[in-house]
Amino acid sequence: MHDTSALQELLAQPRQIFITTHHKPDADALGSSLGMAGYLRKKGHHVTVVTPSDYPDFLAWMPGNEEVIVYEPDQNDAQVRDLISRAEVLFCLDFSCLGRISELGEYIRAASGTKVLIDHHQEPEQFADLDFSNAKAAATAELVFEVIRDMGDQALIDKGIGECLYAGIMTDTGSFRHPSTSRNVHLIIAELLNADIDLSAVHRRIYDSHSEMRLRFLGFVLKDKLTVLREYNTAYIAITQDELRQYQSKTGDTEGLVNFALSIEGVVFAAILIDRGNAVKISFRSVGDFSVSDFSRRHFQGGGHHNAAGGISYEPLDTTVQRFLDLLPHYQTQLVTSPLAVAQPAA
Repeated sequence: MHDTSALQELLAQPRQIFITTHHKPDADALGSSLGMAGYLRKKGHHVTVVTPSDYPDFLAWMPGNEEVIVYEPDQNDAQVRDLISRAEVLFCLDFSCLGRISELGEYIRAASGTKVLIDHHQEPEQFADLDFSNAKAAATAELVFEVIRDMGDQALIDKGIGECLYAGIMTDTGSFRHPSTSRNVHLIIAELLNADIDLSAVHRRIYDSHSEMRLRFLGFVLKDKLTVLREYNTAYIAITQDELRQYQSKTGDTEGLVNFALSIEGVVFAAILIDRGNAVKISFRSVGDFSVSDFSRRHFQGGGHHNAAGGISYEPLDTTVQRFLDLLPHYQTQLVTSPLAVAQPAA
């Protein structure tokens, strides 16, 4: 149970509310934001959702999406700064530090409104007035459900709100296969079913709505860009800007590619490194005891979860890849002795 008494008091009368989430929002980020927004609007609050960047088209079905403001510094900076300055309550969902939301981070830090953090990442920054962080939760959408429930308002969760929250939980648990899929997760899904959510429709909208070019890009990546290093039980993918342009890559097209590398028998550590021009964005995944959160935090200015984390490099892609490769010998013992590593036959 969450102690929601201070939040209940804060929301006892209609408020101007600002909701934001992390850069390049995924289904948990957007789903928790729009689920919370739908709930707060039912309570009579005036709510604005702002994302610090664009997000995949396959999330556009979520109720409330049409009202989301995508922050673009050269176009609507003044508008967004005004919204932040006028907000009485600022909800920060699915990120643990203000650096994850680009320029918006400093605007929110300076804001006079009450800041509410709901998040499930490790080592949250201490910037919020009310903090509902829990690194053991499978998804921020799980925590949003609990906050709504603990405020006595579960009956306000309708089909639209429920499907937003379900999308966040479904994706962040890897369709309920990750170790974070707890008993509590399944109990929450059972409660969301009372709102008549359509499980198969949500799954189809997210996982079965690819463009032709995205599938061709996937084929190219798996055929030509996947490298497996058996001596380290590691696999990685490195993608250049030219390759992204060649396949007309859009936001969301690279999402989940790192999981294909991790799905190889015997692989316990996987990475995808993508040249985005201004920086190389990196996603790490692992199974078992190897902490990619620690690895990313130590070497690539990142962090996240034990088995799923992100990082960044401001060096060229080739240099970043070489730095990644040079690190692996230091972790070889840990990687090859993992109980989840499967011995491979000699070539």
